[in-house]
Amino acid sequence: MRDHSELELLLKGYGLTTARILYHYPDHPHLLQTYVWQDYDIAPKFPVLGAFIMFWREKLEGPLHSVCFTHQKLVATNEWRKVDGEILLH
Repeated sequence: MRDHSELELLLKGYGLTTARILYHYPDHPHLLQTYVWQDYDIAPKFPVLGAFIMFWREKLEGPLHSVCFTHQKLVATNEWRKVDGEILLH
């Protein structure tokens, strides 16, 4: 996905996903720490967020407590139109 520009991702239906991740502090399991994650993802399956959560579970020490997320599609189909003309100045 990193081979594409942000505009290409938005035109393909990706939107900005923000997740608030609460996890148990590795040295003190009774304490919770917050981590905020943002990336472009596509609803409703959220493959990028799912891959990050799998990475967290496999590679990081702090066990997850909860994940809350929101998703906003930044460019809707009715906001995009093709323009065939070009105006040159100077």
